[in-house]
Amino acid sequence: MFRHAIVRTPGNNFADGLTTVDLGIPAFEKTIQQHQQYCEALKKCGVELVKLPADLRYPDSTFVEDVAILLPKVAILTNPGADSRKGEVEEIKPAISKYYQNVYTIKSPGTLDGGDICEAGSHFFIGISERTNEEGGRQLAEILAKAGYSSSFVEVRGVPDILHLKSGIAYLGENNLVLINAFSNLPQFKSYHIIQVEENENYAANCVRVNNFVLLPDGFPKIKKSFLKLGYQMISLDMSEYRKMDGGLSCLSLRF
Repeated sequence: MFRHAIVRTPGNNFADGLTTVDLGIPAFEKTIQQHQQYCEALKKCGVELVKLPADLRYPDSTFVEDVAILLPKVAILTNPGADSRKGEVEEIKPAISKYYQNVYTIKSPGTLDGGDICEAGSHFFIGISERTNEEGGRQLAEILAKAGYSSSFVEVRGVPDILHLKSGIAYLGENNLVLINAFSNLPQFKSYHIIQVEENENYAANCVRVNNFVLLPDGFPKIKKSFLKLGYQMISLDMSEYRKMDGGLSCLSLRF
């Protein structure tokens, strides 16, 4: 059960951040509104929010998931693959240090984005992408092994329209794994019950299980129907402005 979630308010220069898609410029007022709705959803899930102020030095900093990985007893500060985001790590450190004594750091030449890390019970899938390299993955795997977790790599480079691993995968518990088609036949996932995402709903693969609820982006009826059949309680959220910046539901919080 998650008890806390760290979030950071988007700055008014949010649209200056990095993106690989061409879906238009995010409207700032709507961005703030959607963030507020996201925070309310987390509260409904039973977590206490740690709300950090906007940091205009880092337009992407509302995507807090990329700068840390939080386990029950261990925190890992990442080393983002985009140079413009590396300063975000030091800025998140005080908030994390209030809750964790054991804090590790991914060191150069290793790079690692939290969006490439999918926790599936006691196993972690580590995406090797344009933002996370093999050395960063190796360092994380070593830290995880010391903490009692297993891990395996998943190749993300070359998968169309995917920035991070968690753009195409989500673990919901009960051995249920949400996957886009590009990942569905990989041997790493054969032991799981696969919830297949149809290609026209790929964005919905970035959903989040938070305690007794599944948060999912609004507007994807087929995947929602699949979740209903499995008995999940859901909270649908409009993510239109974050989608324009390669962002999804998991990106906007660090849950622990």
